[in-house]
Amino acid sequence: MEPIIAPISTEILKSELTPAKKLRDTNKGHNEIYIVNHFDSPNTMKEIGRLREEAFRDSGGGSGLSMDIDEFDIMENPYQQLIVWDPDNEKIIGGYRYILGTDVQMDENEQPLLATAHMFRFTEKFIKEYLPYTIELGRSFIAPEYQSRQAGTKALFALDNLWDGLGALAIEKPDMKYFFGKMTMYPDYNREARDLIQHFLFKHFEDKEKLVTPIEPLKIETDKAYMDSILTAEDFSEDYKLLNAEVRKHGVNIPPLVNSYMSLSPTMKMFGGGINHEFSDVEETCIMITFDEIHEAKKERHIDSFINEKIALMKKRFPNFTENMGENLKSMIAHKRHEVQAKRAERVKKRKARRTARKQK
Repeated sequence: MEPIIAPISTEILKSELTPAKKLRDTNKGHNEIYIVNHFDSPNTMKEIGRLREEAFRDSGGGSGLSMDIDEFDIMENPYQQLIVWDPDNEKIIGGYRYILGTDVQMDENEQPLLATAHMFRFTEKFIKEYLPYTIELGRSFIAPEYQSRQAGTKALFALDNLWDGLGALAIEKPDMKYFFGKMTMYPDYNREARDLIQHFLFKHFEDKEKLVTPIEPLKIETDKAYMDSILTAEDFSEDYKLLNAEVRKHGVNIPPLVNSYMSLSPTMKMFGGGINHEFSDVEETCIMITFDEIHEAKKERHIDSFINEKIALMKKRFPNFTENMGENLKSMIAHKRHEVQAKRAERVKKRKARRTARKQK
């Protein structure tokens, strides 16, 4: 286990977090969201790696290296880093890394070179029909300092701030339709509580098409009949109450990020889970969420708020900008999003037709 590097100088971080890299302000906590990468902000990348390793080790995971930085962070077309910045204390609160499906390369077996690929296999249908419209998310973290209540509202809204960033991404990338990634649980988490959560996810979100499958599926140790006797409700909300009550009997809570994903969309797809042997044997469950099927309250909070922020900026810059113009702008954004997606779908359809024609020859 290598010692974690010392913090990067605040002044160096501030010099890299330029206005051009700022994505938006957060809804709560008076924080800011930036997008950076290894090449345009190398020192910020080191600080992200330091904080990730610190956060993951504290939870029972981590790479064991001085910084949690891997080949996906530093490759030629690297994953982008979405971070929440606390301008008052001049520190990084947390972040995600992501890559657009259109930027993903394939290996010699025609499998995508994704951070999830060492744990999961992807069907041709997923690669052709979903990946081009997908943003893969990973390495979500909250800096340990902001996991404590002593950090006040900055800590209280840390996870909410990250969702503000993802909401803005959904607007900024109009040809994308899905978020794809993994939920993490740590080896020291109660076994029976873990199995109940997995059972609940399979019951309400299992992907029947098997678009993505774990290479080494997570072993469920608790008796299925016993779990069925606990999770007896067909309604999601009622079954969730039963799950939450039973998990708490084991002296633990449902992990916050797992909670957030489960409450985000009624049509979330869950592909199963496995053990990440390259990351301290954490248990990771693969999921996919469709932007347009996110609950309305969540859309308004994290996606629509970004559009409203843009409109407020227009009003500030142009005094004659009216409410009606703002509504028209919202309609234009929605129309543009559907137009871009329709054109992309048509291109995919034509490519598929050409491939079929070549095979028939």
